[in-house]
Amino acid sequence: MNTKAIGKKCWIVPDGYIPQLTENDSNNQNGYVSHECACILNTGPRDARIELTIYFENTDPVTVEGLIIVAKRCWHLRMDELKQDDKHIIERGIPYGLVINSSEPVVVQMSRLDTTQNNMAFLSTMAHAIEEE
Repeated sequence: MNTKAIGKKCWIVPDGYIPQLTENDSNNQNGYVSHECACILNTGPRDARIELTIYFENTDPVTVEGLIIVAKRCWHLRMDELKQDDKHIIERGIPYGLVINSSEPVVVQMSRLDTTQNNMAFLSTMAHAIEEE
């Protein structure tokens, strides 16, 4: 069994966007709602402390600290559920970029579900890993 952590400690996602809710979301019988997830995999033997820095086009970045991904687990972090002071950090319809820093090597994949049309669209892509210096 592999006990070595796989991945990198810094990941970049330059294209973030949570679609606005539409009539399709409220009429959707399967319960799907437009959203994005940062899918983070920690294969290592130690818990990973995660820090997110979220960048916007017209406002200062917001940093979220204190997130933990338990050793040998994955976590699907819904970006539309991130809050600070009971307010959503990322508003729907606002482009953003994301930097994920981790205390341990992890692997990051982003996924987006867009339900704004009857034919839903799903996008999934690997984040860009930064080499450690």
